[in-house]
Amino acid sequence: MKFLILFVLLFSSFASALQTSDKLFECTEIFKERKSELLVELERIDEQKQALEALKTATEELLKKKEQKLELKEQELASKEQELKAKEQKIEKMLTENKQILEKLEAKKMGKIAQTFSKMKAASAANILSNMKTQEAVSILQSLQPKVVGKILTKMDPKKASVITQALSQ
Repeated sequence: MKFLILFVLLFSSFASALQTSDKLFECTEIFKERKSELLVELERIDEQKQALEALKTATEELLKKKEQKLELKEQELASKEQELKAKEQKIEKMLTENKQILEKLEAKKMGKIAQTFSKMKAASAANILSNMKTQEAVSILQSLQPKVVGKILTKMDPKKASVITQALSQ
């Protein structure tokens, strides 16, 4: 009977070991399947990582090219800005010179007109100046000597002479 009990115990241990072995075998199979799934997933992640690195590199290169182009355009704009400033200065200088020349010509012209009016008789000069616009007559009279201006104004129509005198005093 002891033998039988021992045999039953031994048989139950063996059966239980077989069940445990079967369970271990199943776990090992599950782990192997999961391992292969994980390896596939790891390969997919690695491929995505490589694609991302390639995209990052391409993006950085493109950004560098864009920055270089931008720097080149900025340099071009700076040089054009300098050219424009130089041209503006040149134009300003020319305008100043032209104003000076124009003033000299105007002074010469007024000098000749003044000479002409100073040589005229007062009545003739008064008659001509009376028919001119007030501002033009004032400019001419300003270039004449006061003695000549007085003679001309006395020969003018009093109303016109008054208007010209007021303009001369301003």
